[in-house]
Amino acid sequence: MSKRKQGLLIWLIITFQGLCTVFFLVNFYYEVFSHTPNIISWELREIIEIGAIIGLLLGFVFGSLLAYRLMKHNNKIETQLRAVSGEFLDLLNESFEEWGFSSSEKDVALFAIKGMSNSEIATLRGTSEGTVKSQMNAVYKKAGLENRTQLLSHFFEDLLADTESVTEMQQSVATL
Repeated sequence: MSKRKQGLLIWLIITFQGLCTVFFLVNFYYEVFSHTPNIISWELREIIEIGAIIGLLLGFVFGSLLAYRLMKHNNKIETQLRAVSGEFLDLLNESFEEWGFSSSEKDVALFAIKGMSNSEIATLRGTSEGTVKSQMNAVYKKAGLENRTQLLSHFFEDLLADTESVTEMQQSVATL
């Protein structure tokens, strides 16, 4: 079922539930506060009540199913997010080791990936900006990269390249 049809079905059920609620409230009002004779026959009233009950049950079933699927999907996404955040740091450290970075180069590269400027890195590390530039050049050379943008792209490429799984997750949410 398409996302549009599913949304329409949900709104139809909600609208039907609203009408059922109005029916029961009006019925309650006339039974409790009014001595006016019934406007509709008891047979039609019973049919409307059965329809209202069916509408309320459908709303309950679909609402429960939707809540269950959303909670299950939310748990899956939270688990994936925890894994990705932990694995990203592992990926950084593995790459830094593979490239043979010194501890200073690791620090400088990590600060650069966090988006800090050379002057901010120099201030944090208690060195000169020239030293940071020199260390960044060593980082680029050892990693086979040309600039900070390529350094960032190296790490985010794997995360963003798997757009098919993102699309699949979006479609699974749409099927809820």
